[in-house]
Amino acid sequence: MKADKKWVFTLFFTAFISIIIFITSIYNFSSSYTLTNSHKPISTVHRGTGYPPAFAYYISGSRGDGDRIFRLLLAVYHPRNRYLLHIGTEGSDDERMSLSLLVKSVPAIRAFGNVDVIGKPDATTYMGASNIAAVLRAAAVLLKVDGDWDWFVTLSALDYPLVTQDDMSHAFSSISRDANFIDHTSDLGWKEGQRITPIVVDPGIYLARRAQIFRATEKRSPWVILSRSFLEYCIFAWDNLPRTLLMYVNNVILAEEVYFHTVICNSPDFKNTTVNADLRYMVWDDPPKMEPLFLNKSNYDEMVESGAAFARQFAKNDPVLDMVDSKILKRSGNRVAPGAWCTARRSWFVDPCSQWDDVNVVRPGNQVKKFEESLKSVVDDSRVDLNQCS
Repeated sequence: MKADKKWVFTLFFTAFISIIIFITSIYNFSSSYTLTNSHKPISTVHRGTGYPPAFAYYISGSRGDGDRIFRLLLAVYHPRNRYLLHIGTEGSDDERMSLSLLVKSVPAIRAFGNVDVIGKPDATTYMGASNIAAVLRAAAVLLKVDGDWDWFVTLSALDYPLVTQDDMSHAFSSISRDANFIDHTSDLGWKEGQRITPIVVDPGIYLARRAQIFRATEKRSPWVILSRSFLEYCIFAWDNLPRTLLMYVNNVILAEEVYFHTVICNSPDFKNTTVNADLRYMVWDDPPKMEPLFLNKSNYDEMVESGAAFARQFAKNDPVLDMVDSKILKRSGNRVAPGAWCTARRSWFVDPCSQWDDVNVVRPGNQVKKFEESLKSVVDDSRVDLNQCS
């Protein structure tokens, strides 16, 4: 009798192991197929007039932020865009190497080659001008490796999108590609007196013609979405204004809340391209502190109804991020947020973006209506008020 029980147990155990091996082989086959399929001829990316806008993302973080940066990259990834990832000097080379390996693990990213990780990092402190120098360097790198994008977007590891990249491209298709989203007149209460000593800008330093003396803007948000033409002006500086202001802001506590805002408001060519919004959803304490409050599930409904493109700030792997992934981005695990370009059949073991078709086609989702309305509202307001910088 004992022998019979032992035989039954052996048979059951063998069958169980066989099932496990079979399931594993299916998964491995799927993974192998994905890797093989990623080397097929990729869809050609077309940019410029007649095609959806493209974005250059600069995503930065500090020590221990590698996983967060990777998750954020997956949430905002699209083959038409360009990405530069940065872990500051506080992080180790091992962290940067680990991030690079994570990036290379994504078939679409390997195929399109549109993501880079900075190997020689800058400091990520938000005090002084070092962060502005890092942002300008990132913009210069993105212009060098691929200068056909339309807007430059700054994100940190604590941010997350509230719309898909198809939503972004679709909504931004309806506005001028010279528009600069820079919140330079928001009322930050007590912080405006604490964060900046007023700067006087003498146009005689950088302009050949006589003009009035300007002051640096004193109320601002550091998060920006800037046009390629304005970034080219800041980097190549065909007059002395950007370089001159860079010297001034070396002595400003939070230079990132001053530099771009002051350059654009004192540039005759760009001061009327400003849209007074940063397209971010944030919740501030009262009175506001240096950083906004951390968001959680209780903020989800208001966050989604805000019509913002991004939200900040989030604790690492907060459950509300899973809600955004599931309900808005339709993303799971270590997979990119799917868009119209993804053609593989969705399942628990097949990444829908392991196969793709025309990457120049976008298909907006349910969230795009609120985002379009919000975008149209702030752009229309900027057209009415042409003296926003005064």
